[in-house]
This record gives sequence, C-alpha cells and structure tokens, in this order.
Amino acid sequence: MTILSRRAFAAGTAALGVSTFAIGRARAAEFTYKFANNLQLSHPLNIRALEAADKIKQETNGRFELQVFPSSQLGSDTDTLGQLRSGAVDFFTLSGLILSTFIPVAAINGVGFAFKDSDTAFGAMDGKLGDFVKGEIAKSKTIFAFDKIWDNGFRQTTSSTKPISSPADLANFKIRVPPAALWTSMFKAFGSAPTTINFNEVYSALQSKVVDGQENPLAIISTSKLYEVQSYCSETNHMWDGFWFLANKANWDQIPVDIQAIVSKHINAAALNERADVAKLNATVKADLIAKGLKFNSVDAALFRDKLKSAGFYSEWKGKFGADAWGALEAAVGSLG
Repeated sequence: MTILSRRAFAAGTAALGVSTFAIGRARAAEFTYKFANNLQLSHPLNIRALEAADKIKQETNGRFELQVFPSSQLGSDTDTLGQLRSGAVDFFTLSGLILSTFIPVAAINGVGFAFKDSDTAFGAMDGKLGDFVKGEIAKSKTIFAFDKIWDNGFRQTTSSTKPISSPADLANFKIRVPPAALWTSMFKAFGSAPTTINFNEVYSALQSKVVDGQENPLAIISTSKLYEVQSYCSETNHMWDGFWFLANKANWDQIPVDIQAIVSKHINAAALNERADVAKLNATVKADLIAKGLKFNSVDAALFRDKLKSAGFYSEWKGKFGADAWGALEAAVGSLG
C-alpha cells in the first residue's frame, strides 16, 4: 500500500519547483493498493479485476490505483494470507477453504457434495450462509470480505493413472489438496492419500509424479494447463468453491468513504460479471480439454455422498462448524445427514 496525501504531494512538487497544474493528470495516485491472486492472467477473475481497476481509476479521477498481481507473484496462498493480515498486501482473493486456516467456518462452502448446482451455491453465499461467514471474517478485526463472492466453480478430479468412477477408485489415491483441513478430511474419508501442496507448485508436483492427481474447476485446469500433466478428468463436482475478495481492514479504513464506495461498487459488480464468465467458460472448456487429450467420465454423486455419510464426515464437520453455520447450510441445500 502506498498513500500519498494531496498536501504532501503539493509540498513535494513545490520543493522541486514543479507546478502541480503542469503535472495535471500525470500525478501519482493518492492511494496505490496491491491486489494479489493465484490465477493466470487469462482467468476471468483477472480479466474482470483489471476491468474493475480501470473503472475505479477513472471514477476516482486517478486518486485510487489498484495494482493486480496474478499467478501467485507475491507468494503462495498461505504466504499471501499472512501478508494480507499484516497489511503488506491490501487485497487478496482466496478460497474459503484456505481462508479456514484463519477463519475456520469459511470452509463451509466446500462441504463435500453439498450443493447440487451453481444457483444453489450462490443463493446460499449471497444469503444467510454467506452473511454468517462474512460476520465471522469481520470478527477477526484484521480483514474483511466484500459482499459478493467470486466463482471458482465445482471442482473436478483429474488423474494421470486412472479415471475416478466410484469411491473405491479413491482408495490409496495420491491426490494433491490445498492447505485446508476440510479437503484432507474428505479425501481421508474416501481412503485416499491426500498431500498438501500450494497451488503455485501443483503443475510441477503432477509432472514429477509426487502426486497422481489433483482436483480443481475446469477453468483452472484449462488456464493453468494441468491437462498437459494429467490424462483423465472425472466430473465429480465434489465441492463448490468460491473466492472471497478480502481486504486488510486497517489499510481499507485509511481510504476515504467516497472512494471506498466506488471501489466496493466496482469490485462487487466485477464479481457478478466473473460468475457469468466462468459459467460461459465451463460451457465450452470441456470440449477444448477433450481436444487437448483429456479423457472425461461422469460419476454417480450419491455413491460418494453415501460414503462420506457412512465415514462420519458430515457429523464430524457439523460439530466443527457449529449448529448455527450448519443450519444455514442445510437451509440452502437440505439435510446432509
């Protein structure tokens, strides 16, 4: 974060004998804030974030500049979350499941096989369940979440060795998972061998056979070129995942209220546009991935859900999330047993 007050800017230019009038539109922004994320520049999240940055700069007459750092340029997810909490990074988009290392209930949107479709997921996250999570984030007093969660999509399982057609295929399967307890817990319930690896190391881990598979939405499988090191894609739809657009609260509070309103307006609008973009991309990306050699298969979700239920996964996480959070989830998706 860089903040330059108008008074300090004018004093500095006067000392140099430079006219502020002559500089005009070329003067530095009063507020230059860093936004970090772990996605490729070609992903809809970055396309819409850059678009929002331009609109914010225009509407604030150059007073606020949002600098976008994609592809984990500022560090891994866990590293960048630490930077966000300390204020070294101003904004960060992060999966709720990884945010759960700091805000445990943020993982609730990733409960296995909970959401039947995107409409159900957004209904929950734009409603009472999302409000509950945002309230818990706000209690941290160090970060806060913008109103609209961005879409990561339903996660699919890829493999270099075999298709995943039933829960039995996950037994002893070496799969990369992000650094979050819910992921590890779910795949252990299937009898898998989950290995925690930050996203910026996933491609190399698959390439070197440290793990045999991973799980991510189709858009990420495509934009991160994971199809180059995987042979099969099983449409498990095992988790719906979204990105909370997070801000360091202390840095955010230094922005004048009028600029905050402009930033919030464009960030939340960009989230809605990104959701539509991801939906369109998912409608076409499967054919593109097939053309690139990835072999697809569908699964019976009920088999996987029954396996989780019999393994005690749902009862365990109901206890961990608490009755209020779990009640908000089941109000949106029905009883999980």
